[in-house]
Amino acid sequence: MFEIEHRLEEKGIARSDIVASAMELYVPHGIGAQEAVGRLDEKIGKALQDPNVSSLLLGAILLEDELYLKRKNSEIADDPVFLLSDEIIGMAIAEVIGGTYARFEFTRYDQKKPGILSILGPFLDDAVAGLIAGCTSRLYSESMGSM
Repeated sequence: MFEIEHRLEEKGIARSDIVASAMELYVPHGIGAQEAVGRLDEKIGKALQDPNVSSLLLGAILLEDELYLKRKNSEIADDPVFLLSDEIIGMAIAEVIGGTYARFEFTRYDQKKPGILSILGPFLDDAVAGLIAGCTSRLYSESMGSM
């Protein structure tokens, strides 16, 4: 949807990097790491096909280009505390995919910024963290329901 996976790749964000970042904070819930990698990759691929997730990710890409990359000397260049729209986008993505629980998972990824999240700008780090959080939260919920 919206060629979002291709657009992320153009920004240096491959799906494999997203999965690897997710696995850095993975908490086993009856699913081994190898199986979790496959299931997370599948969930991320499915989420990227959702028009709501894709449009929020596209919004983050465009905002990052316009407000961060093109304006290095702007007041948001260092992701200031008063900039909340990036967090809101990340939380929205997480909740669209994984529901309310995903908001708490988003906080873990947003604070620790594992893997590729550590090198992204203020909008994309939160948007991708939301993608990861929604998918991992959903995986955890499904694994707990099957036990």
